[in-house]
Amino acid sequence: MPFTTTRRHFIAGSLLAAAHPLAAFASGPWPSRPVRFTVPFPPGGPVDTTARIFSHKLAEIWKTPTVIDNRAGAGGVVGATAAAKEAPDGYGLFVAAIHHSVNPALMGKLPYDIEKDFVPISFAAMFPVFVVAHSSVPANSIQELIALAKKPGQTLSYGSSGNGGGTHLAGELFNMQAGTQLQHVPYKGSAPAMNDLLGGQVQLMFSDAPTALQHIKTGRIKVLGVASRKRSAMLPDVPTVAESGLTDYEAYSWAALFAPTKTPQAVVDKINADFNTALNDPAVRQRLLDAGAEADPGTPAQMQQRLRAELDKWAKVIKTAGITPG
Repeated sequence: MPFTTTRRHFIAGSLLAAAHPLAAFASGPWPSRPVRFTVPFPPGGPVDTTARIFSHKLAEIWKTPTVIDNRAGAGGVVGATAAAKEAPDGYGLFVAAIHHSVNPALMGKLPYDIEKDFVPISFAAMFPVFVVAHSSVPANSIQELIALAKKPGQTLSYGSSGNGGGTHLAGELFNMQAGTQLQHVPYKGSAPAMNDLLGGQVQLMFSDAPTALQHIKTGRIKVLGVASRKRSAMLPDVPTVAESGLTDYEAYSWAALFAPTKTPQAVVDKINADFNTALNDPAVRQRLLDAGAEADPGTPAQMQQRLRAELDKWAKVIKTAGITPG
């Protein structure tokens, strides 16, 4: 029976293969042994949950165990640095996130290069960002929010998961395009930011779906719009920010799959095909949706284009807003 194991159980069975990383190609079709996914965040978060869902399905497809290796730290830098050193044989893959399109502009020189040290396999999932407000805020739409924020003497604050994080950048992008001056309040994670929004200590959040959805559904906060280009299947009646007047606005968190550079193209193509099969499975798509993620597979070339667009976009926001690591 296919299964997802842990890094500890995986190590003993992979030492010999690690000493000869290309031996698998001579011994038979890929994969012939367990495949490890480096997740650069702690267990239980959106990226980790997404990785566990699709890796379980891939274990079924490949008929071999898959391994989740959580390497958290420094906003995804620790995990990316470790993953970049994996042998280019397809047995050590990397689950990247929006952080890896932000860190180059935010942190400067890094011990890895997300474009040079990795090859894209596929976009995996999008985590919609919802613009949400405390019930006391006298605005029920994006246009009403913009009008309220521009009133003389009006101060509105928004909480985020941390300085330079995706939810912070979504707020700064909003300020740039709407001409508002919403004040940023950074927290150490989305959960404490949401707690203060629920308590009214901040008025707004540009919140990822996994954090906001349950509170929207219970009516504890109100949703003004969704930041992605298309409406979300999670809340299809909620208009996009672009629909609401900011036609160029788009922000979302994401997860994607990469392999170390020089991984053979045949292996990349094999993983991409199987990954697309996994993410197009109705049960997998529903599990991801339940976890606040929308499956969005594609080709390696499409992922490369998306990564370059994200790098350029967030570099501009970081420079314009003067954001520094917090």
